[in-house]
Parts: sequence; C-alpha cells; structure tokens
Amino acid sequence: MVIKFLGAAREVTGSKHLIITDKGVKILLDCGMFQGKGLETDSMNRNLGFDPAEIDYLILSHAHIDHSGLIPYIYKMGFRGNVICTHATRDLCSIMLADSGHIQEQDTETFNKKRARKGLPPVEPIYSKDDAIACMDSFVGIPYRKTFPLDDHIQVTITNTGHLLGSGVINLEIREKEKSTRIAFTGDIGRPVNRILQSPQPFPQADILIAESTYGDRLHEVRQIAEDNLLNVVNKTCIEKGGKLIIPSFSIGRAQEIIYSLNNFYNENKLPKVDIFVDSPLAVNATDIFRMHSDCFNKEVLDVMQKDPDPFGFNNLYYIMSVDDSKKLNTIKKPCVIISASGMMEAGRIKHHLANNIENPKNTILVVGYCAPPTLGARILKGDKQVSIFGKQYNVNASVERIESFSGHADYNEMIDFLECQDKEKLSGIYLVHGEYSAQLAYKATLESHGFSKIEIPAQADEFRL
Repeated sequence: MVIKFLGAAREVTGSKHLIITDKGVKILLDCGMFQGKGLETDSMNRNLGFDPAEIDYLILSHAHIDHSGLIPYIYKMGFRGNVICTHATRDLCSIMLADSGHIQEQDTETFNKKRARKGLPPVEPIYSKDDAIACMDSFVGIPYRKTFPLDDHIQVTITNTGHLLGSGVINLEIREKEKSTRIAFTGDIGRPVNRILQSPQPFPQADILIAESTYGDRLHEVRQIAEDNLLNVVNKTCIEKGGKLIIPSFSIGRAQEIIYSLNNFYNENKLPKVDIFVDSPLAVNATDIFRMHSDCFNKEVLDVMQKDPDPFGFNNLYYIMSVDDSKKLNTIKKPCVIISASGMMEAGRIKHHLANNIENPKNTILVVGYCAPPTLGARILKGDKQVSIFGKQYNVNASVERIESFSGHADYNEMIDFLECQDKEKLSGIYLVHGEYSAQLAYKATLESHGFSKIEIPAQADEFRL
C-alpha cells in the first residue's frame, strides 16, 4: 500500500492524500483547493498529480474549501466514484461548492476582460457553479461512528473532531492478504470546548496516523478571555471611538461562533446598541444549515435554546444577501459591526469593506482566525502600513486587533491531548500535514517529548510505502 501527499504538505491549504492499495484501489482523503498563493494558485489547482477518473472513493473530513474545494473540478475531469462524508458535511458542501464555482466564474470574467485588453485569449474557470451542482449526486452521507463498507476489503468510520459542523476523523481499515491496516486521518482538529459544537471524540486505534498541525507552535488564550476581548473591542471601537468594527470571518463555523457569542451578550444585556451586519450570503445559508443540525450542538447551546430558540438571531442583527444591500453598508456613518467573508481577506465582500474602512483611524479590523503567509490578512496582521486592495494602495490607519481563540483549530497542547487516545506503541507511523513547515518542526519536537515517535513531515508529492 502506498500513500501520496498531494496537498497541505508543509502548508495549510489544498488537502489531498492519495492511498493506493496493493489491489490498485485508489482512495482520496479530501480534495481541497489551494488558496492564497497568488499566481501559483491556478496551476496548482489544475495540476492534481492523479487522474480523477481513476479515483474509486473520495472520503471527506469536512466541508471547508481547502479540504473540499476541488471536488467539482475532479468531477468535471472524469471522477465518478462516491464522496463519503457525514450528512452535515454534505449539506454544507451543497452551498459552499456552488458558491466557490460562482466566485470562479466571476473572477474569470474579470480576469478575461484584462486579458482581452492585452490581446490575449480568454481562460476558463477551474469549474463552474453548474459543475458544483452536478457533483453533489456523488455524495453519500453517513452518520458518525457508523461503519460503512467501501468494498469487501475496505471500511470507513467517521468520528467527530468538533472543528466544523460535520467534521470528522476518517478511520479506514484496509485488509490486504492476511494483513489489516488501520489508517486514521484527523482532518482538522477542533477545540476541546467549542462554543457551538460537541467536543472532539476519541477515535479508534490506528496503525498509521495522518495528523493536522496548523497551530503546532502556538497556544490559544482561554475561551472566556477571548469572548471578553470581543466585547471590549466592540465597545472600544463603536462606543468610545464611534467607528466601525470590521470582522473578516470564514462564512462557515467562525461566523456562527461570533454570532452566537454576540447573541449571548445580547441576552445578558451586555451588547451595546449598535447594528450588527452579517454580510455574506454563504454565511446566511450556512447558518440555516447549522439550525438544521442541532444534533451536533453541545449541551450549553441546547440549554440556551430552551429559552432562546434561535441562538443565531437577535433584534439588532441583520443578515445581508443582496449586492445592493451590501453596498449600502458603505454609506452608513454611524458605528456598527460588519462580519464578512473571507477570513484571510483574499476574496469576497470583505475586500470592499476593507477598502472603504481601512484608512479611517476610528475603525478596527478584528482578525479572528488563521491567515496564511501570502494573504492580505497576513500582511495586515504583520503590520504593513500600506496594502494593495483591488490593485490600489491603501494606508492602514485603522486599528488591527487579533483574537486567536475563535479559531476552529486546536493549539498544540489541545491536539496532543486529542491524540492521547492512541496507544503510542501501536502507531507504526505518524505523518504531519496541514501546517507551515516551521510550525510542523516545532510540533514534531513537542510530540516526541510526549512519547510519540516515527514522525514524518511529508513534502509536496512525497510518497511512502506503508
């Protein structure tokens, strides 16, 4: 059996790991899109490193685009196997992949206008919204902890990681000749105490472990401190300075956590009387899907829902869908909070809000998640005094704040605690993925100090025989 690492190898996007059994069965773990790598991104996404028509099964850890975003592309290129995932992941993918296809069509149209002015031929989007809709027929939803046979020799079980609605560890058991190999792929690991979702659950013993390492060199502040900081930033920006608070946020997961925290502040009469706008059609639709899957919620949220049936709605919270309504936010002069995608500030409506607000010292940009090094978000966090948005230079006069513990990713102590359900002596190999190389090196050393061994950090296209 061979495993090839074709994405999220010494970086945090493009999650794709290909297993080829001795019988030639090809199983793809995740099929994520590379994001935030400038001009390289397009070619990296188109050059997969495998023939989609040869993939028998795709097993999906969760719905985030850096894990699911190329499923419509491989479908377009001939993949006709099943996509195995949880029911909630399937529901989220139904809106996220269509949104991704729509964005690519829009971006390509804009790009082709520039090419036409230079006398260059047009290019095609990686895939369209129609491709994204068509690929959903391949999805097969399964419950957590329900063993699902792929064939007579391979079975899969998904266990909860608490990272995102429907996210899970992919637990494979592959029988070859007289040998059975258990492979666990963590996907992204959530925090031990999530604001909305159930905590990560222990997963079955593995022989081979493929583990994420995003925050392999960082620790988060505790949840209550983070929520107090959020309320403080709202008060300082909107009440003391009379400005706008701009929160770039991933539409799925992060946005709902922030909304839920603000909802609790509202219920406790702590939230100042300012309007809060969620300006992301995807976040609006995703919030509806969250409402459909209350079985994934933790006890705290279920208890809140006994008195407040909608934990994602309150009087001065407004969900924005249309482009016209989004544009109207630019004319608002009074203090307000705008939550908009994307979290790394590379695409979507957030770029318009940044362009309109980044030069005003009364305003604040609040970063609540990870920003990969090449992204606009990372440049703003780094302290660049001037940044380019839509090809125009803007001075960064607004305050920049960061609250990391709204991240859906566990820190290194939390990840290690999660992995402690494994008998270290029975692990014959650990492969670290989905992390910057420096963070992975630090995480490897910490894992070794906790008794884990035989740890590899694969580079892009590395191949290992198991």
